[in-house]
Amino acid sequence: MTTPRITWGLIGASDIAETRMIPAMRRVGHRVARLASGDAAHAARFAGRNEIPYGTGEFGLDELLDDPNIDAVYISSTNARHLAQASAAAAAGKHVLCEKPVALDLQSAHRMTAVCAAHGVVLGVNHHLPAAGTHRVVRELVRDGAIGRVLAVNVQHTSLLPERLRGWRLGDAAGSGVVMDLTCHDASVVNPLVEARALHASAIAARQHDWGPGHAEDVAVSALEYEGGVVVRLHDAFTTPYAPTRLEVYGDGGSIVADGVMTPEPDGTLVLRDARGEREVEVSDRRHTYDITLHHFASATAGEGRPVVDGRDAADALAVALAVLDSARSERTVPVEFSTIPATGSTITQPENS
Repeated sequence: MTTPRITWGLIGASDIAETRMIPAMRRVGHRVARLASGDAAHAARFAGRNEIPYGTGEFGLDELLDDPNIDAVYISSTNARHLAQASAAAAAGKHVLCEKPVALDLQSAHRMTAVCAAHGVVLGVNHHLPAAGTHRVVRELVRDGAIGRVLAVNVQHTSLLPERLRGWRLGDAAGSGVVMDLTCHDASVVNPLVEARALHASAIAARQHDWGPGHAEDVAVSALEYEGGVVVRLHDAFTTPYAPTRLEVYGDGGSIVADGVMTPEPDGTLVLRDARGEREVEVSDRRHTYDITLHHFASATAGEGRPVVDGRDAADALAVALAVLDSARSERTVPVEFSTIPATGSTITQPENS
């Protein structure tokens, strides 16, 4: 089946829309037709720079959603607006790709899933890392028993936050800070990898640099226990130039070390160590993570497969991030609280040529 070419309406004139998603949409043959944003002047400049035919301020959401040519919306506005905007889009019959975190609380996350399901539209959440060819190979190795029973996972998700992004991420509003920005990404990787849910979280968070408009944490280190006794360590930071990113998976029959894989770029190497020694594992799919995300989203809108990360997957990732925040702020180990809505399963099997 040919993957449909989606005509998009953008809700939010964000940096990620401009630097990541619009280029990805055009690489995969999609069309960006409309923009709705909160500031008319900013919307006009953004639309002009990115050659979007229609850009309106004060969100102009009704006008965008009334356009019969719009197939789907990409929401990258502030997190607090996600639920209302996704609900309006679903009611208008538009499929929804929402930026992460999907919401600021689990109730809102699950309401978004329910609303989209009720209106028969696809909800995808832009956790791009599980889409990567490297991550797919790691999941396949684990699923095939290459390292035996998984015992531990370590994630190092560290970099220096670019100057242009040192705004709301470092402020005091809900959704700011490294945990909601990066830790939820980590969880979107770990959850389908271990195919289990987190039980408890213990975390510390700090402000290492005097930058930005507020006091949100810019580094966090977390320890989590998952079902089956799997232990997970996450190190997330905006503060570390020249730091590599890494995913390590340790089992009772071997280990996988994936260097440079916690980024959107199709980079990174995988090394498998077991009783036969150490060897690099080939990764054949080197497409950009956002391109793969869009491919699966578009296929889902045509009734083929599912998004790489759907609303329930994203809610489970959010649950981990919220527990990490709670632990860091309360200085105690806390349970990871999930909704009673059952998970649908997060593992994505992607054909080599998809």
